[in-house]
Amino acid sequence: MADRRAEAVTALAQAMGHAFRDRKLLERALTHASVAEGAPPGPHGPMDNERLEFLGDRVLGLLVADRLCRDYPLADEGRLSSALHGLVDKAACARVGERLGVGEALRLSPGETKSGGRRKAGLIADAVEALLAAVWLDGGIEAARAVFDRAWAYELATPAPAAVNNPKSALQEWAQGRGRPLPTYAVTHRTGSDHAPTFTVEVRVDGVEPLTAQGRSRQEAEKAAATALLKREGVI
Repeated sequence: MADRRAEAVTALAQAMGHAFRDRKLLERALTHASVAEGAPPGPHGPMDNERLEFLGDRVLGLLVADRLCRDYPLADEGRLSSALHGLVDKAACARVGERLGVGEALRLSPGETKSGGRRKAGLIADAVEALLAAVWLDGGIEAARAVFDRAWAYELATPAPAAVNNPKSALQEWAQGRGRPLPTYAVTHRTGSDHAPTFTVEVRVDGVEPLTAQGRSRQEAEKAAATALLKREGVI
């Protein structure tokens, strides 16, 4: 298994197109908190990817905002904000991570591995953000931009439909159009640290099977759940 993961890490670095000068940053970006649990912190804090994820979230936001402003010089703030959300949310990061092969490269505890952690969209998305931060620290903003342009090429070329950018409103309209009450949302689970939590939210619409999704905030999880329900019902 160790050899398989080592091969996956090498393939991931090649897919990203960045040669790490400090391979420890790459390893840390791929290390889930379950591995470092109970271990003494290193010189820069716990040796898992949560702090890198925190930084990577901001790095991604900056890179996306910069790219959108350059690509759409006439777009107003509303259109830019809508497009930004579709490129930085957990679902987009998970799709990017799946294409890069992040799941097989993750460093997980035995328990997390057995529970299917390598296929969990939330873990993959968190690692993608951590990887961007690792590249930023290893090579600076231009290196991070090069990885972003490469990794997000498909997302940039196929922007999400408007209904996905405003999924809660779209789901509300869909429910009302069928004479049903407004959708309801409930947090069913919360994991992670205070600065990097993951929320699991369940969405319910009368007459439709409930569905759950995850996000870094309650609002993001609600949007992800609404999007997933719209897709499942064939609305988008």
